[in-house]
Amino acid sequence: MGQATKNIAILGSTGSIGTNTIEVIRSCLSRFRIVGLSAHTSLDELYSQVQEFEPEWVVGTCRTAWDEFQHPVLKDTANLGGTEHLDSLVRADNVDIVVAAMVGSAGLASTYAAIESGKRIALANKETLVMAGRQVMAAARLNQAEILPVDSEHSAVFQALGETPLEQVSRVVLTASGGPFRDFSSADLKNVTIQQALAHPTWRMGKKISIDSATMMNKALEIIEARWLFDLPPEKLGVVVHPQSIVHSLVEFIDGSVVTQMSPPDMKLPIQYALTYPERCTSPAQKTDWTQAVCHELIPADFERFPALELGFEVARQGGTTGAVLNAANEAAVEAFLNGQIGFTDIVASCRTILDHHEFDPNPDLNELIKIDAWARQEIAKWILA
Repeated sequence: MGQATKNIAILGSTGSIGTNTIEVIRSCLSRFRIVGLSAHTSLDELYSQVQEFEPEWVVGTCRTAWDEFQHPVLKDTANLGGTEHLDSLVRADNVDIVVAAMVGSAGLASTYAAIESGKRIALANKETLVMAGRQVMAAARLNQAEILPVDSEHSAVFQALGETPLEQVSRVVLTASGGPFRDFSSADLKNVTIQQALAHPTWRMGKKISIDSATMMNKALEIIEARWLFDLPPEKLGVVVHPQSIVHSLVEFIDGSVVTQMSPPDMKLPIQYALTYPERCTSPAQKTDWTQAVCHELIPADFERFPALELGFEVARQGGTTGAVLNAANEAAVEAFLNGQIGFTDIVASCRTILDHHEFDPNPDLNELIKIDAWARQEIAKWILA
């Protein structure tokens, strides 16, 4: 029997995840139809996508950029400016799957609205679970929403776990490329430039995620995400450095068996799996060349040179407001580094300070998390001036 066409809304359609999602959809147009697109400031690229796919909704989330942009008026397309319109888009009856690909805490509200509407969420916005993992997963259970991971590491865990009961899982190990500085000494890290930090050896990503990979804060956030997404205690989570980025995660079971998912570093594969699950179909993603000799390294992570990792495990253990504080402090600190206001090693050091001095609440609601997000950003600004 033929597959029913699924209607897709892509939030953050001009970013790395968004454009890869569009490549996946181009390769299997009989399965998917794009009904909604959003972007922040890359509005020329957004409207190239709009002209190709003719969605019913298009949202420019930066109101200033939207008001200045001379956007064409397309028949049967709602042209909307402002983040408030994302709520209506993700709740629309004809949206089946929401690809949550917005960067940072800005993606929380729209992802939560999609969850409340019982949609399938292809989740690339890890900050949603870092900030509000307990609340988000509870809302997903209540509304029977599906949250399927798009991060390559979490997609690998999802595939390796299958239907295995969690009590049979001994350990989940996320792999990390190690970023551009995996062989740098602590002294070398103090002199890292912006250009060096943006030069990731494996993945092509936006500036913020590239810096997170360089500090290994990206892996810290993924540890927190995995804790909530798979309902795993932090003591069952680990990290190893894998420079080749072929082994995306490992799941060790209580009998000692280790199951992994391997593939070339191409985000189109985990994106497509989140869209087609539980089925698989031919993918435009890069395939493994089995005629070539390869060597896959798995190296213990160095927590001393990359202290962001310990912050990740600490937040995964404590929960409460810590995730929102760490995420906001990191976003603000990365922006300050990219603006030349602080050094590379100051990014994690400032996050450590803000996390240590915040007023911890073990059971915050979403409004409290939004408030403490703003507080942490203000504290980073004070830290820079101190």
